[in-house]
Amino acid sequence: MAAVEHFDVLIVGAGLSGVGAGYHLKTACPDRSYVILEGRDAIGGTWDLFRYPGIRSDSDMYTLGYAFKPWTEAKAIADGPSILKYVRDTAAENGIDRHIRYNHMVKRASWSTADAQWTVEAEVAGKVQKFTANFVFLCGGYYSYEGGYTPDYPGVESFSGALVHPQKWPKDLDYSGKKVVVIGSGATAVTLVPEMAKTAGHVTMLQRSPTYVVSRPAEDKMANWLRTKLPGKLAYDIVRWRNVLFGMYFFNLARKKPEAVKANIIKMVRDQLGPDYDVDRHFTPTYNPWDQRLCLVPDADMFNEIKSGRASVVTDHIESFTPTGIRLKSGQELEADVVVSATGLVLEVWNGIEVSVDGARVDASKTLAYKGMMYEGVPNLASAFGYTNASWTLKCDLTCEYVCRVLNHLKATGQRQATPVNTDPSVTFEPWLDFSSGYVQRAMARFPKQGNKVPWKLNQNYAMDLMSLRYAKLEDGVLRFSNRAGQAAASPEKLAA
Repeated sequence: MAAVEHFDVLIVGAGLSGVGAGYHLKTACPDRSYVILEGRDAIGGTWDLFRYPGIRSDSDMYTLGYAFKPWTEAKAIADGPSILKYVRDTAAENGIDRHIRYNHMVKRASWSTADAQWTVEAEVAGKVQKFTANFVFLCGGYYSYEGGYTPDYPGVESFSGALVHPQKWPKDLDYSGKKVVVIGSGATAVTLVPEMAKTAGHVTMLQRSPTYVVSRPAEDKMANWLRTKLPGKLAYDIVRWRNVLFGMYFFNLARKKPEAVKANIIKMVRDQLGPDYDVDRHFTPTYNPWDQRLCLVPDADMFNEIKSGRASVVTDHIESFTPTGIRLKSGQELEADVVVSATGLVLEVWNGIEVSVDGARVDASKTLAYKGMMYEGVPNLASAFGYTNASWTLKCDLTCEYVCRVLNHLKATGQRQATPVNTDPSVTFEPWLDFSSGYVQRAMARFPKQGNKVPWKLNQNYAMDLMSLRYAKLEDGVLRFSNRAGQAAASPEKLAA
């Protein structure tokens, strides 16, 4: 039997978040050992997994990029390969890649209060390999890598063409000159449509209901100009803060004056597509801005393809697939050689890992999230979960900083355990996310809950989180530090008593 290796910190996932976590540990906790267990055979997470045409960020790279590593490419809205290179370069430059173990699929994590450590089980080549760690940091994102969500389409077995999901894009798929239907209206769909339209015969985006679509320049002229005048890190920080503040302003404006924001977005679409296009039907959602994520189209690429006639939008419901395409409830039939089901992700709780504390399995759905990153009654475990209304990495950077603060406080005080404990009976449960998107609604019952007040409430606000995670005191009466070596250990249940 292989020896059980021990690390101070065990990170799950070698994507954008996991590499960031490695950097923060290296710089803020340089005396702590760590390992990154990656279930796949490559670094990069999302940016290595997704290979569909045109894959790109739906956030600007000045906020999706790390706080510590300036984005220096000309394009602010970057393509997938450029982002993957950025992540890999960060790992290589800082020696983080030497800490990664590939093809280690973490399945279980079991906490022992008596030992003040986790036992983590990973599947490696069909066998179970165990590790122990003082702290576990889940950085594997929020969705299953096994496959995306595809509805049970009536009659799909009769379809003679190719049906693909963007998460499992076939390398040999040839759609040149062919009729393509992309089902969906989210970020993936609005990325695929203009890219596939370059070589396809025609691309139709088929949606049940519209999404807010906003055009934005692919390049940030101010950022590119500042880089010629200022040191790279200073220029990056200025643009990053400008974008953070504008994003917060826009989100708050959308919440306070949704009708005005909605009217402005729709006007911009009309300006792009012209007065004769049916914007009311195809680009005017029934919900308010930021009830779901806005879709970004760089340099109006999708609008340009619609105006050229190479792409079109149909708003309708699917009645059934046919041998040659899709029949809609309106009676219209869409011919298709290729159908892309851009219908969302399958969300996964705690990276799909079974978590137990002192022999009792933890039901995530009955657990309160502390500051959006630790969990009630679960010691020495945190997860990186980014913003829904801003760039993912903004929150992950702050989460990494906070984890390092906790680790350093444990060491400084001689304690071995940090456990969020709720003793406030007035705290009520609310859904982890309040997005109305289908992929979110399908999964929220399984996710941890947020509370109705701090520190159990998710802020979705970078400035508030900056104060809460970087500057607020750790000993807040909710995060309990305990279990000094040599003392009798108290279980999380006793801490709450």
